[in-house]
Amino acid sequence: MNPPPPDWVRRLARLLPSTELRLDAATLRAHAGDKWFAAHLPEAVVRARSVRTVATVLRFAQRHGIPVTARGAGHGYVGGCVPLQGGIVLSLARMNRIKEINPRDFVAVVEAGVVTARLQETLEQRGLFYPPDPASRADNTLGGNIVTNAGGPRCLKYGVTRDYVLGLEVVLADGTVLQLGGRTHKNKTGFELHRLFVGSEGLLGIVTAATLKLLPLPPFRANLAIGFSSMRQAVCSLHAILEAGFLPAALELADAFTLAAAYQRTGSARLQGCRAHLIVELDGQERSVRGEVREVRRIVARQKPRFVEVGLGAAQCEAVWKIRREFSYALRDTGLTKLNEDVVVPRSRLEDLFDFAARLQRRHGLAVACFGHAGDGNIHTNVMVDFNQPGAKQRAEAALDELFRQVIAWGGAITGEHGIGIAKQRWWPLAVSAEVRSLHQRLKHALDPRGILNPGKFVATKPDR
Repeated sequence: MNPPPPDWVRRLARLLPSTELRLDAATLRAHAGDKWFAAHLPEAVVRARSVRTVATVLRFAQRHGIPVTARGAGHGYVGGCVPLQGGIVLSLARMNRIKEINPRDFVAVVEAGVVTARLQETLEQRGLFYPPDPASRADNTLGGNIVTNAGGPRCLKYGVTRDYVLGLEVVLADGTVLQLGGRTHKNKTGFELHRLFVGSEGLLGIVTAATLKLLPLPPFRANLAIGFSSMRQAVCSLHAILEAGFLPAALELADAFTLAAAYQRTGSARLQGCRAHLIVELDGQERSVRGEVREVRRIVARQKPRFVEVGLGAAQCEAVWKIRREFSYALRDTGLTKLNEDVVVPRSRLEDLFDFAARLQRRHGLAVACFGHAGDGNIHTNVMVDFNQPGAKQRAEAALDELFRQVIAWGGAITGEHGIGIAKQRWWPLAVSAEVRSLHQRLKHALDPRGILNPGKFVATKPDR
């Protein structure tokens, strides 16, 4: 039996429409965690339909010192939306209107709960393009993409979410509603305050709407799916493509463990026995893309690949990406727990990273599967663990300690897409200096002096309750 809600819940209920406040056990459980391993029940869930509700909740929470954790679709991988100290989960999933698409200004205005793939499909029907493409784009929301600065395969050519945010509607911890930035593609009026909230993981304010930059939709796509007998051949091909002056939309690389798991899941014969796999996607005008495909094929032929398959047009390209999107699920099919680490290394260190992962595997007796966005050095390094084995947890932690220390030593980053959340708090002091951590704290205190926004995460400010 659930304990009765605290007194403040009844006071909050008087301020909100009855349809927006949920206290039932099923809803509380559904909003207790994300795709990581931690969960904590909130005392209340508010499913906001308007910025007015968001502001009302925050004014109330600020006054009473109640923790508030904002939530989009709950598809994060680091526990970023886990309400560690209970309180209120403020869900933005029902704020899901595409408010404007302007093809002359090349902007879209959207609420935070709009699903990424829905916006992209709507735009592409009109010949417009919103490039950021996280793997879970069919499920995640734009607000979540913004506060984690989400990426995806197309980051190599087109950049990450930050590069498409022209303006934001943000509600501060005290309920103040701000309109930051604008709708022009250039704007140097004061500080770029809207960018402060991109990647802020819900610690500084709650993003309720965004004005996004759009591009013309490239009229043609093509890709090459290339199998190699060694990772060295694949990495050499990747460098050769870039050194020849090509800038693909995506360069995706996968290792032997990942490919063996994907073969088991998909039955794709071309993956059987493949030691490394590279996807090269090109886009633009059809004639130029077809010419680039021929040139890239000649470049990779120097490394004597096992196979080269060319996809021409959107349908054939999507057939390749459909298999690529199965990689993560294929690793879960192994029955091992997948610790998904989105490290980034300088591109010159790609082969070193794959070699280091192989050494980790041997040293700690754990499988390590690597795949991801090799074009910008962002490789998902998955430590695969059977937690039923004695000592597996300790070995996994030791392997992750080594991984992050080495990535930092190479001048890399401990996270390229997922954020710090809870999962990477342990390595936060290694990743940035004491001075930089102090600056984070000062910004947090300035904008959220009572520490009510997403407390317990990597910038720790205890709420004054």
